[in-house]
Amino acid sequence: MEKELIIRSSSDIVDFALLKDGKLIELHKDEDDNNFAVGDIFIAKVRKAVPGLNAAFVNVGYEKDAFLHYHDLGPKLPSLSKFVKRVSAGRHTDFLLKNFQFEQDIDKNGSIANVLKSNQSLLVQIVKEPISTKGPRISSELSIAGRYIVLVPFSDRISISQKIDSKEEKERLKRLVKSITPKGFGVIIRTVAEGKKVAELDKDLQNLLERWTAMCRKLNKAHHPSKVLSEMNKASSILRDIFDDSFSSITVDDELLYGQIKDYVQEIAPAKESIVKLYKNGVPLYEKYGIERQIKTSFGRTVSMSRGAYLVIEHTEAMHVVDVNSGNRSNKEKNQEDTALEVNMISASEIARQLRLRDMGGIIVVDFIDMGKAENRKKLYNHLRDEMNDDKAKHKILPPSKFGLIQITRQRVRPERNIKTKEENPNGIAGEEIEAPIKVIQSITQDLERLFKKDYKKITLNAHPFIAAFITKGFPSVRSKWFLEHKKWVKVLPRDAYTYLEYHFIDKDGKEIK
Repeated sequence: MEKELIIRSSSDIVDFALLKDGKLIELHKDEDDNNFAVGDIFIAKVRKAVPGLNAAFVNVGYEKDAFLHYHDLGPKLPSLSKFVKRVSAGRHTDFLLKNFQFEQDIDKNGSIANVLKSNQSLLVQIVKEPISTKGPRISSELSIAGRYIVLVPFSDRISISQKIDSKEEKERLKRLVKSITPKGFGVIIRTVAEGKKVAELDKDLQNLLERWTAMCRKLNKAHHPSKVLSEMNKASSILRDIFDDSFSSITVDDELLYGQIKDYVQEIAPAKESIVKLYKNGVPLYEKYGIERQIKTSFGRTVSMSRGAYLVIEHTEAMHVVDVNSGNRSNKEKNQEDTALEVNMISASEIARQLRLRDMGGIIVVDFIDMGKAENRKKLYNHLRDEMNDDKAKHKILPPSKFGLIQITRQRVRPERNIKTKEENPNGIAGEEIEAPIKVIQSITQDLERLFKKDYKKITLNAHPFIAAFITKGFPSVRSKWFLEHKKWVKVLPRDAYTYLEYHFIDKDGKEIK
């Protein structure tokens, strides 16, 4: 398994595409005007407490007030409030907490009205970006993420990633981190810390403490509300969270960004510095790596898969619904149960990819093809769990119900990626939209696969001139790929009278194939 990170930069937007064995699995975007990214810390003012919700609305500078639930306050809220008040007034300059007198923890089942007051100053962190009509979701349990560890102020806990399996390694890491962590701070040990030496962990810890100290220095003169600590730039945060030995290349088309990423990779993985490359080819970067084509075919209501199967993805206010369809898939050598299992397994892999690619969150219900055997349902469930193992977002998967439905919940912290796959209809009325050429080609390809199985000797495709050109131009062309896969040549004839989506297959006798 090889991973590639392709980074495309423009004047105010940086796009990140993560490929796994050449297939697009994640898309990210870093915009200059995103002032409320997950991880940002603000000094804010409580607008009002709402006892009925056991929550408060907090002014962080966004058009809609941020939402702070009682359970997101953290037990050390009185200590945090006292610290912020004293630092803001200039009465406390020891930001490392070793001489700070902690207050009593709040009751975990208490009321918001008893601990927060209107106009109270508070340090809060964005845990969910503004989505749709909602403001940001925030927490006053602060954390600052590093490469190997996460620093948690006002805590004394040393936690460790559950993905580290070795009990001995867990004990070793806990012992090392405990020996270097200053009083008043807790630490979460990340999965990538496995096997690392104390010097690397300590360097990461010192960097995080420096960021905490720099943030505290801003509090004395900070306006309310204002951002006092920004999450790392998107390129560094993505590398911090997902970079590992399986990365084979990082390609960047901007010289300044290239230098920053090279420096960061040199810092976190010196042996991998050479995989960072500056792209200078005249062909647009996303075109060169086939990413634009993958984006066009991966988004939209219908997603095609191998062997004629496809998914239909519907978005509603309450949930996402995914329907699995076998399409024109047919195999006479296997029974219906085997065919259903095969299509379901292909679909599970694609669904896991789609959730990451679109960053779908909330409740997702998947209607797989019904299977009669319990062992097949279990095999599908285990396969879906394995495919989603690499997903960094918190998620939970329930076993298939008796109706063949699998329910998934996935953490949503950012607006979902929604890329337009339709274009203006060149043959239609103004404002009418149709699927982009690549989506039309998918439909033609599926129909051709069905015809090839019926052993037609000679097939001619009549299509709109735009579609005909799309199929025949370039190297390798779409038609060439059909020939390499099926060893049959398709004659393509442009028809000016056809509408954009219209196409027909003709046999050797000039008759239309239905």
